[in-house]
This record gives sequence, structure tokens and C-alpha cells, in this order.
Amino acid sequence: MARFEIIMPKLGESIIEATITKWLKNIGDQVNEDDAIAEIATDKVDSEIPSPVEGILEEILFKEGDVIPVGKVIAVINIGGVSVSNNTSADLIASDKFYSPLVKSIARNENISIAEMDKIAGTGKKGRVTKQDILDFIKNKDISGVAKQPEVSSSKPGTVSEAQKVVMENGDELFEMDRMRRLIADHMVMSVHVSPHVTSFIDVDVSNIVAWREKIKDSILAREKEKLTYTHIFIEASATALKEFPRVNASIDGYNIIHRKKVNIGMATALPNGNLIVPVIKNADQKSLLGIIKDVNDLADRARKNSLLPDEIQGGTFTVTNFGTFDSLSGTPIINQPQVAILGIGAIRKKPVVIETLQGDLIGIRHIMILSLAYDHRVVDGALGGMFLKKMKEILENWDIKRII
Repeated sequence: MARFEIIMPKLGESIIEATITKWLKNIGDQVNEDDAIAEIATDKVDSEIPSPVEGILEEILFKEGDVIPVGKVIAVINIGGVSVSNNTSADLIASDKFYSPLVKSIARNENISIAEMDKIAGTGKKGRVTKQDILDFIKNKDISGVAKQPEVSSSKPGTVSEAQKVVMENGDELFEMDRMRRLIADHMVMSVHVSPHVTSFIDVDVSNIVAWREKIKDSILAREKEKLTYTHIFIEASATALKEFPRVNASIDGYNIIHRKKVNIGMATALPNGNLIVPVIKNADQKSLLGIIKDVNDLADRARKNSLLPDEIQGGTFTVTNFGTFDSLSGTPIINQPQVAILGIGAIRKKPVVIETLQGDLIGIRHIMILSLAYDHRVVDGALGGMFLKKMKEILENWDIKRII
């Protein structure tokens, strides 16, 4: 009888272990391909482990509550008399996706790297890559590759980047970072090391948007059971601007610039425990404003409940963060690698401004906000950053107050 080993998959960048929260199958149960056999959790997301094969669950090697390293065998499925290779080599263990033995065998025979595998859009159940998907990929293989995550070398003692030793005094309290905060910290330090950050600012008169939202928000809530916020509007505007300036919707791979075909906008979301997560609105440029509203609200709600799927925090090509939620005027955000830009949204304030008319200049009270764009100066220069912000200003200031959604 052939046995197939189920391993603990990697659920995201830098995640090295996960907790088994519930077994969904018992020893002796029939397991069909794609059946979920266990629920697992990390500091970022909860997920399920599907079976890539069909057979009988023969062994369960860990109990509920156990913390298991990525790549560790957690269960064994009896698949009958046909021998199937698990192909649990290091390059495939490092993947964030699940692949069937057949798909992995094809990938191995065709010398397809894990980076190439991970960019295939699966058409199977829950986005899994099928045999036809990988055959189509081989046929139309993109020789440009994908962006590689830059590595940051650690500093040697005595260098200027070495952290200064902190001396505690009486009354100080020491709290160790949880795993998620450590991941955030490492990612932020890496981004600053990798990308030469530049930030540009522009002020925007959003009086039309404020008036329009006040007029329409109650009807949207009654009709769609959805709250309309300014974040929805800014994400839609960002998607429009990114289509006009594709170099802002990009990544860098060495000396190669990769213009992303998809416009996948991440939204920085604060969690109740003080940490941060960035769920992604996929294909934001192809969605209506109502579609964006529903996606954003759903992702934000599930982010706070720790119930996002791994795929929902990956694949972003641009990020939006709303400082205005906390009444901050503006900020200089850090780029979410391997992207090249991030948009900061400031608080909306009533301010006296000069209004130009045919009869002369007037002083009026308008709703003003500041947008900030932090960008990687290796590929986005000041002119491009400025043009992108100017386009955002144009979209927002010319908002149609009669728009219907």
C-alpha cells in the first residue's frame, strides 16, 4: 500500500510554524482530493489544510493545540497501490500554495522554480493549480520571471547600523514582541535598507466628496448593508491613477523593472492588538465602487477577526494606508516590499482657502486633506511621483456629486 505524507504548509512570508486547532478528519476516514483535513492557525491567518490526494487517513501524528514547524509531516494518507511522490524538497516546502503530486512532478520535470509556480493563477477549487493550468503556463511561459525578495545582510558589530544597547532603569517594563510584531519589524527594517525612500505631498480639496458621501451614505447602508467610507473612494481613485502610471504599479528585480499587469491594492489595517496586516483587493481597477466597498469591508472585518485566507494577504502591487483614521494630518509610510510605492491618506479638515473665480479671489471654508506618496527612488523619480499625486488630486477634486452607485 502506498502512503502519502501530508506536511505543514508555509502560509506566508517568514512564517515558520503553525498551530493545529482542529482535526476535520479522523483515522480511518475516507479523504477525497481537496478535502480539508485540518484547521490551522498562525499569528496572521487561520486556514485549512486540503488533501492533494484521495485515500484513507491512516495516521495523525500531532494532536490539536500542537505547534508544528513548516515542512513537518503531520498526517499520512493510504492511497492504495499507486506510489506517488510527495516531492517535499525544500523548494516546494517553501511555497505558500498547495500543489498536487502530479503538478509538482510536472514542475520538477520542466525545471519550473517555486517562484514561477506561485505566480500561476489556478482555476481549480479554491484557486488550486491544475494539470491544465501548469501545462498552459509551460506553453506560454513568461521569460521575464518574478520579483525576488531582496535579502538584507546583518550588520557586523561596530557598524553605524548596529542598534544601540538599551539600559533599563527602575520602573521600566519589558515586553517581548509577539511573532507578528517581529515580522512587521523585520519587514520594515528590510524595506528601508532595500529601497531609497522619497516622499512627496499634495493637498486636495475634497469638499465635493464630503458632500456626496453625506448625501448617499445612509441609502447605501440601507440598500446594501454596507458602510461607505473615504477609504473606498481613495482606493478606487488609486486604481484609476495606477492604470495611467504603470511604473508606480511595479516591482524591481535587480536592474529589471516589472510593470504589474494586475492592479492589486493592499490596505493597511490596524488590528485590535495593535499589530498591522495588509489584506489585498485583487483586480481593483476592474471593480465598480460598490464592488470595492464590499471587498474592503469584508476583508477589514475578517482581518480583525483573524480569519483571512493566506491568499488574501499576498499579491499586492500597491498599498494604501489611511492616517486620517487616527486624525493625523499626514505621514511618510514605509514601502511594502516588493512594491515601489505606498499612498498615505491624511485627515480631512475644514480650512480657509483662496477660491479663484471670474470675479476675483475669495476666501472660503473647504474640506482639505493631504496625500503623501512614499516611493522607491530607484524606479520612481520626483517627476513621476508628482504626476501620480497630481492625477489623484484631479480625480478627487473633480468628483461628480451626482454620482449614483
